Amino acid sequence: MIPIRGRTASRALLVTALTLAVAGCGLSGELDRELDPDRAGPSAAASSAETEAPGELELPVPSEAVEAELGADTRAVPPPDPTAACPTSGVRMLPGLVDAAMGLRVMGVTLTNCGEKPYTVKGYPFIQLLDADGEAHDDVRVLEGARHITTAVPDFGPHRVTLKPGESAETTLVWRNTVTEVAVPAVNAPALRIAPLPGRPAEVLTLEGGLDLGNTGRLGTTAWTQLAPDF
Repeated sequence: MIPIRGRTASRALLVTALTLAVAGCGLSGELDRELDPDRAGPSAAASSAETEAPGELELPVPSEAVEAELGADTRAVPPPDPTAACPTSGVRMLPGLVDAAMGLRVMGVTLTNCGEKPYTVKGYPFIQLLDADGEAHDDVRVLEGARHITTAVPDFGPHRVTLKPGESAETTLVWRNTVTEVAVPAVNAPALRIAPLPGRPAEVLTLEGGLDLGNTGRLGTTAWTQLAPDF
């Protein structure tokens, strides 16, 4: 009976040791994957592929040409027409692309001196958001400065900018697409009326995708800043 007990104990110890070793490896692997998911080896990827449902197969990402054909970039703005007549104000304003990230929206508006004499601005543009009927959204406040919306967009404040013919300046519009009150209608303005400064001639700019302010009711602007010329 004594030898039998010894063999039984040895086998029990061996099984226990193997179990702990396997469990330890599994725990170590899980910790490694928690700390660095990219370290998961081929076996983990293969296991995931084997258990993945047939309807969840990853489709290939379409090329840029296909995306353009399908209209994936709904906020793309066509390039300005160089043959278009210069407005009587002597300047032309054009919207840029909307940069959207985590609900924050950023869009530049470029002012170009298309006239024959210098043009000077100092400060912030005059802006009104327009609805589909061309009426102004009176419930939207246009703020001087971007700090009330985000600190990620610098504003150098009002300073004198004199543009020679062909030179440009830019203001940046910032807002958040946030809906906090279901009972308050969300604003999605398809156009805006903008003048270089209050009291100067304004232009109406049509925007692809519109300005989706949700119901935040605030649009921040930066002061006009001269752009470096393109060479």
